[in-house]
Amino acid sequence: MPDEHGPMADAGHGMIDTHAHLDARAFANDLPGVLERAEAAGVRHIVTVGTDLESSRAAIRLAEGHGNIWATVGVHPHDAARLYPSDVEELRQLARHPRVVAIGETGLDFYRDLSPRSAQMAAFRLHLDLARDSSLPVIIHDRDAHDEVLQELRRWTAHRPGHEHGVLHCFSGSAAMARESVELGFCIAVGGPITYHPRGDLIEALQQVPLERLLLETDCPYLPPEPYRGRRNEPAYLERVAREVARVRWMPVEELIGATSANASRLFGGIC
Repeated sequence: MPDEHGPMADAGHGMIDTHAHLDARAFANDLPGVLERAEAAGVRHIVTVGTDLESSRAAIRLAEGHGNIWATVGVHPHDAARLYPSDVEELRQLARHPRVVAIGETGLDFYRDLSPRSAQMAAFRLHLDLARDSSLPVIIHDRDAHDEVLQELRRWTAHRPGHEHGVLHCFSGSAAMARESVELGFCIAVGGPITYHPRGDLIEALQQVPLERLLLETDCPYLPPEPYRGRRNEPAYLERVAREVARVRWMPVEELIGATSANASRLFGGIC
């Protein structure tokens, strides 16, 4: 079992946070300090994720200003009801930016249902088509919509076998869903919830994921890992996620970090 008490910065050398929201208001006053702490913790690259047009533009601006930040563009299912044809065309234009490495986040959220489910499904399909047309991976949000998400991914990948299509971020499905998602060509990303209790289903799912399809993320400023719950999450806390994932998979944390960083670099077009 990996040592949980070694030097964190050494263990964290070369990590990639594959899902952050650096444009969030929570970072408005101290983003330079957040980035400094991330670097000190060994986070080499950060993918900051668009959730609407404004945040997608902001993600690109951040990526333009920092060589270790990369952007994605998309509209979160919460805002799917406000996705208009002109917005889709702008997303298509934004996706051509050289600092954009993925489409999303997109998907279905049947827990909060902040947009009608029909609007969420329509937006999800538009994003999947945009990812295909842009030759970019897609970042999937799935909350309490496991069956519906899988059904759409089966449809979308049916004529594209053998591709690596994207990532199911903040994975919360079953072990069976993890296996099928990998078979369909998706990576599985794990963040702070791996440190929460109870978490038996998540551990079982995580143990079904081949190492070459596993990614690490924070989803900051949300979902901080233990012992930081109740505080703002930030990329520096990725080291805590890495240590816990390594522990439950019974492997050295350095090996886990090396593999997940290589996976992220491969999926997102060679960021390194």
